[in-house]
Parts: sequence; structure tokens; C-alpha cells
Amino acid sequence: MPPELRSAVPGPRSHALARRLAAVESRNVTCLDPGPVFWERAAGANVWDVDGNRYVDLTAAFGVANVGHAHPRVVEAVADQADRLLHAMGDVHPADVKVALLEELARRFPGGGDCRTVLGSSGSDAVESALKTALLATGKPGVVAFKSGYHGLALGALDATWRPFFREPFSSRLPEATVFARFGDADTVLRAAHESPAEIGAVLVEPIQGRGGDRIPPHGFLTALRTLCDARGWLLIADEVYTGFGRTGRWFACDHEGVVPDLLCVGKGLASGMPLSACIGRNEVMDAWPASGGEALHTSTFLGHPPSCAAALASLAVIEEEKLVERAADTGAAALSHLRARLDATPGISDVRGQGLLIAVECEDPARSVGACARALADGVIVLASGDRGEVVSITPPLSIEPVALEHALDVVVEALCG
Repeated sequence: MPPELRSAVPGPRSHALARRLAAVESRNVTCLDPGPVFWERAAGANVWDVDGNRYVDLTAAFGVANVGHAHPRVVEAVADQADRLLHAMGDVHPADVKVALLEELARRFPGGGDCRTVLGSSGSDAVESALKTALLATGKPGVVAFKSGYHGLALGALDATWRPFFREPFSSRLPEATVFARFGDADTVLRAAHESPAEIGAVLVEPIQGRGGDRIPPHGFLTALRTLCDARGWLLIADEVYTGFGRTGRWFACDHEGVVPDLLCVGKGLASGMPLSACIGRNEVMDAWPASGGEALHTSTFLGHPPSCAAALASLAVIEEEKLVERAADTGAAALSHLRARLDATPGISDVRGQGLLIAVECEDPARSVGACARALADGVIVLASGDRGEVVSITPPLSIEPVALEHALDVVVEALCG
């Protein structure tokens, strides 16, 4: 459905909630100037705020709602599972649904082959698991990651996250075991590795950078990394927390080059609204972990949370049955063509790019992209800025969005960029 606005944006109830939030939440979390809109419900590609305003969501809520907000199959799976078993003892007496999900993830692992998984709750959890696995498997703590890369904010993952804004306040707690190469240029990986104070054991890469600005590397980049890792005895870790489960028009972004990583980090769209992530790896790598003797070496209280596992199984089934991977490829290609036609030769727009339903409009001036996001919100379309300077308008709607609704929302974004 198109936007429908019943109040100013934000409306009076959102302003009131912002004042209440300011009194109780750490001030580093939610930006209150300008104030946010507070969501009340969502369905498909639409969001309603507490003032009754209806929006079109071109973010899928940070790329989470791959099958759409509150897909009936996912909601029903969560409700049924919660009615039967809300919580289990994930690493002692697990839920049956955890086993079913792990089997399904193994079936989806790029390239096939035997693999094993460690579940978590966030993308950062998955990256932490991958970094620990790499250390156990290689005995080498060093990691090559990439400039503008984002892998989460837990201390281990933060060491591999590029942006100084996130790193510098906590630099004294970071191991500084990561060196950074230029994204898209495999030749710089060896140079970075030679500068590392720690012996390199793994390369950690987003096949397409998300928070760093929806940056798409040249074709062949992942293949070159795979070749380099094989030659050097390094592990290749693909962080597909943002790109996985159909976002780019393939089940995984590394499928575009047929590259099989040693470790695969997934999250966000895995459960389409429930907190769940996974680090999936080839058996010969994952077997570096010792067998549990009753005390797991790496675990968490909510590991294998039953409703989250049930949501993931439902979400994966919907993606397959509704052909959302194929729809993302087709709808994304049409959307990219539409944006390029509308913005062709527009002064101040430096690039319009995309892969599937991960699309970016890059502006020369970050103030333009940030301002466009604010203007689009005021007109009922939710988009976010990305990139190290906020220079990109990032467009990542639910994979299930109808093409007509998407085109209308894109026109709102174009007007916001040109206004």
C-alpha cells in the first residue's frame, strides 16, 4: 500500500515517546534530534507509527524483514512454538526445532558438502564465532579485513570493523589483530598481511559491503580471495549477515561467483524478525572445536532459542515457496533501471548501483543523502543513509515488495534527492 499520512512526521505521540525515551535510555542509542517515528505495527512492506501514519519501508528494518514484516507463516510458526516451548537449554537439553534448523542450514551451505553450525542471536555473535573458529583451526590470530567493512560492535568483531567512529572510543580494549586492505582489490591483501603484527589466519569479507555504503566489488574479487586463501593456508570468512538469504538475487552473495567460503556468517533475514544468527563452516574447519564434555567452550543462554528457530524455518520455506530469491533479482534489476533513468546525469549524484534488492544512490555531498532520507520520511517512505560519511541512500526493501509499490516509493526518494 502507498504511504498515508495523518499527522506531521514525527507526530505528537512520537514526540511524547521521544521525551519518555530520553529519560530512561542511554543517550548513545537512539538519535532524538531529529526525533524518530515510533513504530506500532507493520505488515509486508508497510509500517504504521503510533500516530497512525502509514509508510513504505525501503529498509526491511535493517535488512531483517526479507519475507516482509509479520509474514503470516512466520508469525504462526512463532506463536505455535511459543505455545509448546518458549525456551530450552540450548547446549545441554536442546529443543527439537534447533536440530531441524541446523539441518536446513546445512542443506543451504554454498557449494554443498558437510558443514556444522554455531547459532547466536546477532550478526556480531556470528562473526565472533567465526573469528574464534579461525583461531582454533589455524592457530594464527591475525585477520585481514577491508576498509569500510562493518562486522559488528562486540569487542572481537569490532577489531575487524573499519570505521574509526566505532573503534576509537574502545581502542585500548581491542587486540589490534586486524589489518585492512582496500575493498575490491585482492592485490592489496598481501600487502596488508605483510604489515600485520600478528600472523594471518583468515580473511574476513562482506561479499557486498552493507553499512559501508552498499559497495559492490568488481566481479572476480571473491574468486581472487579464495585463490589467495588457498595458496596461503588462510581461511576465507564470508560475512553475509546483510546479504544472505536472497537479498542480492542469489541465496548468498558469494554464489554470484560460485565461491565457497570456509566459514559463513548469517543473520538479519535468516528469521525475518526474530533475533537469530549463525556461523556455518565446513566440517574440517569446525572440527577444530573440542567436543563438549558438559561445558561448552562457546555458548550463550539463548542459543537455539525455539521461537527464533521456528521463525527461521518458516522464513526459509517462504523464501523458497514464494521464489523470493528470483523476485529479488528481477524486481531489483527493474528498480535499478528505473532509478538510473530518473537520476541519469543529475548533478551531485555520483553513482547508482545495485545487486538484487540491495541498491545504493551515492551523493557527492553527504548532506544531500541525509537530507533526502529525512524528506522521504516526511513523505511516508523510510530509507536510511549508509557509507562512512553517510553519503549513500541505501534501498533494501523486503524481498516480497510489489513492483508497483516499490516504483512509487522510489519516485518519492528521487524527488527527495532532487528537491
